[in-house]
Amino acid sequence: MTIRGLAHRGYPLKHPENTLLGFRAAIELGFTHLELDVHLTKDGVPVVIHDPTVNRTTNGTGAVKDYTLDELLKLDAGQGEFVPTLEEVLLLAKDRILVDIELKQTGNAIPGLEAAVIEVVKRVEMLDQVVITSFDHYSIARVRELDAQIELGLVIYGATPAIFPYMKQLGAKYVSLKHLFLTAEFAAEARQHDVQLIAWTPDHEDELRFLRANYPDVLICTNNLEGLGEGR
Repeated sequence: MTIRGLAHRGYPLKHPENTLLGFRAAIELGFTHLELDVHLTKDGVPVVIHDPTVNRTTNGTGAVKDYTLDELLKLDAGQGEFVPTLEEVLLLAKDRILVDIELKQTGNAIPGLEAAVIEVVKRVEMLDQVVITSFDHYSIARVRELDAQIELGLVIYGATPAIFPYMKQLGAKYVSLKHLFLTAEFAAEARQHDVQLIAWTPDHEDELRFLRANYPDVLICTNNLEGLGEGR
């Protein structure tokens, strides 16, 4: 059984987001892609967590960048889970599922996120099983400067044709946009440029049915893994 889509932060409707438990559940359901988020710890280790702070998803408080990895691992992320390293998640996913690594780069981040993520991807030998994406397109440009082959994607809100020339310049093959802004015209232009569209993050089953019926070549990034699976 294969479900063509991205499991958004694992399976957050059933398990704590961005944890090994949630990622394992998505793999077992047969999803083709995982989506996850990466920040750097104080000691420069890429860890999988969405927010710049640990407040919402763990029992701790404060910025991820102010924790060493050892300190971060002491926090409870729910259901007996902890904040995993990128390397742990990639080793779980290797040869089983493709991984969309979203760089949560901000002005307050520790410099070197891009290089640290690439180093991990290469160490676990998964260059051909990941795509690195971000809302921060300067961050994606830095990734391309560091590596000429790794797959790249740009995350945007609205559908704008201006994105395609820049994607060609970067050699980026994925663009992820908010599903409410997806149009037939934009989807057609993506196909013309050989770009894989990703729509985030529809969860209502009516939305999932509409997207499956009208945009069968678009990858859907959702929290509702069972809802998407019903239409596989």
